[in-house]
Amino acid sequence: MKIAEIELGERPLFLAPMENVTDASFRYICKEFGADMMYTEFISSDGLIRDAKKSLAKLETFEYERPIGVQIYGHLPDAMVEAAKIAELANPSLIDINFGCPVNKIAQRGAGSGMMRYPDKMIEITKRVVDAVKLPVTVKTRLGWDENSKIIIELAERLQDVGIAALTIHGRTRSQLYKGEADWSLIAEVKNNPRMHIPIIGNGDITSAIAAKEAFDKYGVDGIMIGRATYGRPWLFKEIKHYLATGEEMSELTVSEKTELARRHLIRSVEVKGERVGVLEMRRHLSHYFKALPHFKDIKLQLVTENSHIELLKILDHIEQTYSQEKN
Repeated sequence: MKIAEIELGERPLFLAPMENVTDASFRYICKEFGADMMYTEFISSDGLIRDAKKSLAKLETFEYERPIGVQIYGHLPDAMVEAAKIAELANPSLIDINFGCPVNKIAQRGAGSGMMRYPDKMIEITKRVVDAVKLPVTVKTRLGWDENSKIIIELAERLQDVGIAALTIHGRTRSQLYKGEADWSLIAEVKNNPRMHIPIIGNGDITSAIAAKEAFDKYGVDGIMIGRATYGRPWLFKEIKHYLATGEEMSELTVSEKTELARRHLIRSVEVKGERVGVLEMRRHLSHYFKALPHFKDIKLQLVTENSHIELLKILDHIEQTYSQEKN
């Protein structure tokens, strides 16, 4: 599979951009486990054009992460164009436009999946961004606003016609948020539409290697994007690749392997974001790394309340010593 001139190989796996999750430290770990394409956390167009410190910081990427995309969102065409130009200066592999985020504070403003109610404006923004930058532009979106407005088949054609290089589709409407099952049949309809020639990447409910293989085999997508299932389980990419290659499920990581991984992830997080923010943003990951351990409640409380990374490293040592003979 290729996005413009970016070669991604057969059946590539994408790490979904997620706010306060897919920072440089998490991307570092996911790349190690086989993520073929990654993105920054999504970035507000308004924040970029105002030189907001947090938004600008998200543009920083590293050479080992390539290929990597910068994802932007917003509802004002001029701001989106200006933000895309600023993002291009950071030299990512591509620019991705987020028309899929369902969070109220974004969607109700008309940004993210809120744009599903205004497809003409979505097309205008996309065309203007494509015309404004030299990098490939891709889009991530949903099936529609609600059950009665699943517009994705026609919308995909229109997005392709204004020049996007690939399309990622989350198999839910905005109204569903993350509830119910993702509808991959509509993703397949887009992929099998004879008018479509750009890569189609499917997203939604890929929580196992078996589910990933089914998505490729049954629905024919070019690539798969994985989001929430990677919380505390970045090795999911390796599990999927192992299963696709061998037809066998990979052995579960041992507690010792997980604690060693958690240590490296924590140290990297602190290096990238400093002690306070680095520890704070690791809490989500650490609580998921070990959630299957017996009697985890007390340990979890320590992991999500401790503010010192040195003390967290000691807690990880304790977890390894206590559970080293067990697999979770």
